[in-house]
Parts: sequence; structure tokens; C-alpha cells
Amino acid sequence: MSLLGAIEAGGTKFILAVCDEDFKIIDRTVLKTEDGPATLAKVTTYFDRFPDIAAVGVAAFGPIDLNPQSTTYGYVLDTPKAGWANFDFLGYLKKWRDIPYYWTTDVNGSAWAEYRHGANSEVKSLLYLTVGTGVGAGIIVNGQLLSGFGHPEAGHIMIQKNPEDHYAGHCPFHQDRCLEGLASGPAMEDRWGLSAKELVDDHPAWRIEADYLAQAAMTYTTILRPDRIVFGGGVNHREVLLPLVRKRFSELMAGYLATPNVDDYLVPVANGDDAGILGCFYLAKSALTRA
Repeated sequence: MSLLGAIEAGGTKFILAVCDEDFKIIDRTVLKTEDGPATLAKVTTYFDRFPDIAAVGVAAFGPIDLNPQSTTYGYVLDTPKAGWANFDFLGYLKKWRDIPYYWTTDVNGSAWAEYRHGANSEVKSLLYLTVGTGVGAGIIVNGQLLSGFGHPEAGHIMIQKNPEDHYAGHCPFHQDRCLEGLASGPAMEDRWGLSAKELVDDHPAWRIEADYLAQAAMTYTTILRPDRIVFGGGVNHREVLLPLVRKRFSELMAGYLATPNVDDYLVPVANGDDAGILGCFYLAKSALTRA
């Protein structure tokens, strides 16, 4: 029986899993993220237990090089994460075992899970927006993950600052001018002194956060015209947020452009915390098919 492997590579932890041909998870573990060589040594040791793995899907924190024609394809690029900058992630795996790999971003993995089996299983185009330690988006257009010179960095679009917000911003590059700098989990905690988990439902933080996410949704809508936008990540776990985003989005759109009903257009993630792993499995299967 051929097995599939999944590597959801985060800056804090790695989630590793193995599934059978029906995508049923048969084993799973979590590793603390160390430097590149130390972490991948533990990754390969884990997968050594499964000699029948036929392909592996890898969804990694970035920035990473997704261009197969590039000399640094498969590398983690210039990241502040210690021991990872310019590290040949994919090359390390290929030296360990020469099997098909699907190499993509962490958010692309989650987006693909939603596309294949989740909130968007019936649509052709979607945008999956994660709001947590950072802000990023996986974008699928007509059944294909969107990439060009590099993968999208949709968390760094420019945002109009809410007049009630006096926070200096969390992004080291754009301060209080980009979405990640204003709306990420660390930005919320730095601004209010409380994490998203700790803020009460009627705190003004949620109205300001909703304004920023609604602005982003409007920008993505006008440029990409996705069939649906899915909200994931730790900040979006709070149920108070999405209704406020929908309300503000409708105000900002002001009737411009036809979109589906807002409750069907702006939706929560369907696969929860398993989205990244499931996406890796689906992408591993596609890598095996095209090999």
C-alpha cells in the first residue's frame, strides 16, 4: 500500500503526518521548530518509519522560492528565523529520499484543503486568508494555485488606517501601513496588551480589526474576483469577528460589483487546524500523479 506524507512547516512547530490512499491519517506528530538542519534531521527520522511513502506534500513558512527554474528553488529565502535563511529545504529532503514532492507555502496548503474538501469544494476560485502570527493568503484561480515571480504576499497590501487607531504598527518594513502591520495577532496584542484570545467580545479591538480585514477583502474582491474568501488563523477563531467583517465589507463595497450573499462569500475555514495537513496530502497525491 502506498502512503502519502505531509509536512506542515511552521516557524514555531512542524506537524508531520502520514495517510493511506483514502487520505485517512494513520500517524501524526508535532516537532518544535529548531534550525533547518536540526529540524529536518528529526523530520526524516520520523518518516524513516514509513518506507512505503510514495510522495510528500510540503507547506512551509516563507518566504520560499517556488520557481522551478530558479537556482534557489526549494530554498527558504531571507527569513529572520534563526538557522533558516537561504536553507535548501527541498534539497535536504531529496537527498534523504528521491521521491516526488509538492513544495509550496504553508498558506497554500491550507487553501488547497479548503478548495478540495471544505468551505469551497464547489467553487473554482478562492482566497484563503490566515490571520495569526502573520497575515498571508493562498489564492486559487480556476483550479490553480497562483504564483508568478514568487508566491503572493497578500498580507502586505496597503491599508487605510482606522481613525480610532493610534498604534504605530508591527511590520518592520511597512509599520502601520500594511495589513500585517495592523491586523496580525502580535499587532493586536502589542496594541491592546491582550491577545486575541483574551479580548472580550465588546472590546473596540474587534471593530477596528474588522475594518482592516474588510478593507483587505474589498481589495482582493476587486482585483481577483474570487468565488469565495475563507478566513482562517488564530485571530479568526474568535466568532465575534467575522460578522463584523461582513458588515463592514458591505459598507465599503457600497453596492459596487456583484458578489454572492455576504454570508456565503466571506466564510470561516471548514477544516479547522487540520487544513494544512490535509492540503499537503492532496498536493502530495498530485505530485505523485504528475511524476
